[in-house]
Amino acid sequence: MVLEAAQQLLAKGLVVGVSGNVSMRLACGGLLAITPSQRFYDELGPEDIVVIDFEAEPVAGELPPSVESLLHIEVYRRRPEINAVIHSHSPFASTLAVIGLEIPPILEDQVIYLGGEIKLAPSPPPGTEDLSQQVLAALEGRNAALMANHGAVVLGLNLKEAIAACQLLEKTAQAYLWALSLGKVTTLSQEAIARGKAIFALRHHPPDAP
Repeated sequence: MVLEAAQQLLAKGLVVGVSGNVSMRLACGGLLAITPSQRFYDELGPEDIVVIDFEAEPVAGELPPSVESLLHIEVYRRRPEINAVIHSHSPFASTLAVIGLEIPPILEDQVIYLGGEIKLAPSPPPGTEDLSQQVLAALEGRNAALMANHGAVVLGLNLKEAIAACQLLEKTAQAYLWALSLGKVTTLSQEAIARGKAIFALRHHPPDAP
């Protein structure tokens, strides 16, 4: 499933070459499957997907796991309802990451499915604890964040939802950039934001939450 998701991202233009990474929490608990480091998505096979534990120790697979494994692990630790993480380098989201702009709540589906405004996290060196903590802070209460001068991270209850979130973030970034270029951005009303965030919260109760 991780391989299929990674190749879908490539086909949809949300990653290029070896950029980005994809992971899925495994049902057995305490393990995740993740794309390997520095490998072209169109050349990957099922045997190339790496399984690691939450200490980033390899369990299955011969290739080194993604350099961003620590970020994925920390998301799964902090967000028990999340079962898929995607780090993308899509064009419009990356443009906002380069110019240092966050995305206000401008679209209803943005709030319902991504949790509201899209925060921009500083981007320390890849694979570091500092990067993980910065991105986790930007992801608090939401399923998408931008990484300054880097790209974006999206989360999902499963891989299908994570891919959809990646596409929705790109659509939202595109709409925001076009609106800025036309000189007028209208954000949602406070009532619409509150309604959308309530729907998001209902869908993202941690397991066994009341």
